[in-house]
Parts: sequence; C-alpha cells; structure tokens
Amino acid sequence: MELLFPQACLDLSHTRIMGVLNVTPDSFSDGGLYAAHAAAVQRALAMVAEGADIIDVGGESTRPGAEAVSVAEELDRVIGVIESLRRASDVPISVDTSKPEVMRAALSAGASMVNDVCALEHADLGELARAKVPVCLMHMQGEPRTMQQQPRYNDVVAEVRDYLLARAAACRDAGIPAERIVIDPGFGFGKTLEHNIALLRNLERIVDCGYPVLVGLSRKSMIAALMANAGLADAAAVEPATQARERLGGSVTLALYAAAKGAHIVRVHDVRETLEALTIRQALDIDFL
Repeated sequence: MELLFPQACLDLSHTRIMGVLNVTPDSFSDGGLYAAHAAAVQRALAMVAEGADIIDVGGESTRPGAEAVSVAEELDRVIGVIESLRRASDVPISVDTSKPEVMRAALSAGASMVNDVCALEHADLGELARAKVPVCLMHMQGEPRTMQQQPRYNDVVAEVRDYLLARAAACRDAGIPAERIVIDPGFGFGKTLEHNIALLRNLERIVDCGYPVLVGLSRKSMIAALMANAGLADAAAVEPATQARERLGGSVTLALYAAAKGAHIVRVHDVRETLEALTIRQALDIDFL
C-alpha cells in the first residue's frame, strides 16, 4: 500500500511515523513549548532528523475542553512555520486543521497533506481533490469542548468504521482517489477508556476497510487510566503538560501494539524512541500479539 503525495509516494509496507508539532499555547502534551516560531521550526527539524516521515503542524488545540480559535489566529500560528519548514526540508508537511481557510493557506505555503479531526465535514472536497494532496479523516463524537461528556455507542467499532467509510466515500465522490485517503479512528475523541480499548483490540476491522490507517495514541490520558486501573501511579503529580510528556513508555507500547494490529502510520510526539521500537520489532519479526 502507498500514500500518494503530489510529488512522491510514501511506501506503507511498514509502519510510518508522523511527528506531532503543536504550535499552540495550550496543548495538553507540551504546554506551549513550541508556540514560538523558531522553537517550532527547530523541533520539526529535530523530528525529521530522528526519522519522522511526515510532520503534522497544528495551530488549534483539540484536547478535551479546548476553546476554538479564530481563523486569523490559527493562520498566524501555522503559516510561517510551514513556510520555514518547507524551505528547510522536503519531508511531507501535514496541516492539522478543520478550517477550509487554513487548509487552503497551508497548502499554498507548502503543506502537502490535510489532517482533519472533523473528517472534512466542513471542507471543500472538490478543492482538495484539485489540490491532489492526501487527506486524513478522523472520527470524533461531538466537539473538543464537550466530546468527553458521557460519550455513548451501541457498538463503537462498527459505528466508527461505518462513519469513516461514509466519509471516505464522500471524498471519493468528490474526486479524491483512494490512494490519497487515510482514516483515523480518533482515540480519545469522544470515547471512554473502554471505547478506546475496544477500538484498539479490534483495529484490524478498521484496517480491513482498505485505506491506510493512522493511529494517534501518543501521551494520551488512556495511559494514565490504564496505569491507575492497575494500581500504579501515572507521572508525578505535576501540571498536566509535564505529566503527559512523561508517558513515554505507554506511548511507545501503544504504538507497537497498533503497528502489530496493522496501523500504517502512528502519530507520535517521541519520534526517535518510537522508531527504535518499530525498527527492532521489524528486525526480529515480533508481532507482540
């Protein structure tokens, strides 16, 4: 399987790494460490050097309870970073946004992929088809501000799968070919711990849809919940962003599990450590299942 970019194809015969670059002041995972332009570009280039296959630049936090930002503010956060990164590296740049105006400006600035937590429900699909870039469609129940307020499903795996297939069909009807469509079950986006576990244990049902599957589990609160359920503490009782940064072991373990279940791309904050684990798994032909 391959993912078709405007200038090249990304071979997905083994799990690839998308590096997370949050250029926001309120990210759950880094507490605004990379909100400044220079720090953001430096971090992106460091992830490229560590082995990231794609850099995902986001200018609006989608953590639970996050407030929306204006188009102008989001553009101010991401466009300069994308332009600088494009000049410094040829690694594909993804823009993490749900706003059509930001998608359009980011692609003009040098991004070559759109990653949308709203599965392009508000986007101009025809315009994206003409841009000839890959798109990532994520499932989310509700919206960031309210998504964790008692999410409910009759069958979370079937409902997520059906939604993603419907959105992929809408993209194809608009002219976006299957080779440019990625699907993401949206771990932690309107899902309880039990929903996340069910999706992860049954990830092959999402993979069987026939599209490349992206999984984002890095530093998420389900790691803390699993540790607590086992009677173990999460990171030290410190402010949330620091706590999230200390979930390295759980993040790498979940990435390995997702890869063993067939995930084609893992979206992570800790690129070097994840690549080491995936490389050793592949070298030793370990499936961990």
